[in-house]
Amino acid sequence: MKPDRPITDLIAENRPLLSVEFFPPKNEEGGEQLLRTAEALRPYRPDFVSITYGAGGTTRERTFKYAKILRDDFGWLVMPHLTCVGSTKAELLEIVAGYHADGIRNIMALRGDPPKGQTEFAPCPDGLRYASDLIALIRGNFPDICLGAGAYPEKHPEAASMEEDLRHLKIKADAGASFLTTQLFFDNEKYFEFIKACRAHGIDLPVLPGLLPPLSLAQVQRFGPMCGSSLPTALLEQLQVVDDNPRAAEAVGVTWAYHQIRELLRHGSPGVHLYILNRSASAITLARSLERAAA
Repeated sequence: MKPDRPITDLIAENRPLLSVEFFPPKNEEGGEQLLRTAEALRPYRPDFVSITYGAGGTTRERTFKYAKILRDDFGWLVMPHLTCVGSTKAELLEIVAGYHADGIRNIMALRGDPPKGQTEFAPCPDGLRYASDLIALIRGNFPDICLGAGAYPEKHPEAASMEEDLRHLKIKADAGASFLTTQLFFDNEKYFEFIKACRAHGIDLPVLPGLLPPLSLAQVQRFGPMCGSSLPTALLEQLQVVDDNPRAAEAVGVTWAYHQIRELLRHGSPGVHLYILNRSASAITLARSLERAAA
């Protein structure tokens, strides 16, 4: 199997990249939805796609299955997620070896969230505690794999301060991360400030901004606190006005994300990574906007 291109090669082309994130379905119906979304996005040729890894490693097999489908059937460059949760070091290396044998050369290396019902992360016996440990493990055994790592423009919810969070991020960078993808944010100033802080701390990796089109008030109020993301007053007020009209709320959210994209690209962002929740409509609209904004 011919090895994939590393995503850092795409970033080095200095053109706006479009990537989208899928999550592995829980059942056959969800699988059909994922594939319908992928088919709808096919004409827009995302530069790469990622596919998440369920809490507690619960979707390990489905992550692998749909990573292969998106790669082999759609011809996309795929970056599967991998977390420390519920796996020993040997098991993690076995998973990476399977991807490597299939030619996959891009992995998003994350600590992962605690399993459901637990409030604090605890590694399993002979497991790993931090994303930096996972990055170092993969880098030491598979040096040709391009490793994405997560970043929080407004601080990881578990970090005591932004300064502490940046110190942990520097450890991930030094362990061998190739580039960073941020958690979602709705205020571009948070991203710009974060980039300056990274550079001040000696973190020189490319930072791909992650955006979630805010499609409803309930959605942003649920995801925002989970990801440490603040909700701008202007966005809150706009979503409150249309809270009883899903179609109007979606229009508000897509418009908000569109303006985020335009401003990010004007200020030199390497592209955008869209958290699409396996839905195609907003992703298609924003893919079109990315084409116009990059023109």
